[in-house]
Amino acid sequence: MDTLSYKTVSANKETVTKEWVLVDAENEVLGRLASKVAMLLRGKLKPNFTPHVDCGDNVVIINAAKVRLTGNKMAQKEYIRHTGYPGGQRTITAEQLMKKNPIAVVEKAVKGMLPKNRLGSKLFRNMFVYEGAEHKHEAQKPRKINLNEIK
Repeated sequence: MDTLSYKTVSANKETVTKEWVLVDAENEVLGRLASKVAMLLRGKLKPNFTPHVDCGDNVVIINAAKVRLTGNKMAQKEYIRHTGYPGGQRTITAEQLMKKNPIAVVEKAVKGMLPKNRLGSKLFRNMFVYEGAEHKHEAQKPRKINLNEIK
């Protein structure tokens, strides 16, 4: 006899409904864009959100080269990497990275807001970033989303 009046519904990869979402990054602030895209990738806005399952949407970001940074961050924000050799720490400013590879700025911001485990790596592969307005995911018919409507 089942005495519970409710049951916790846990999503799995068979029951998850994934959509394709299009985000226009033109004149968006980088951090706010990244946090909202990370929520979409994670699936936190869905009623069947399950922390250990990829239940987020596939996100296509266009116009990544037109993203904004507030204040003096364009000149002062530094991205640090290490070559693996002694004394091999290298830094590059946001301004230099935007000129070299504007897609990397958006990718680094979103990746930093995803979980640091295998699930985070899988979620990151559901994001596609393009420098301009053209993208190669027209066949999936992505639904254009306004980031200001997301809380």
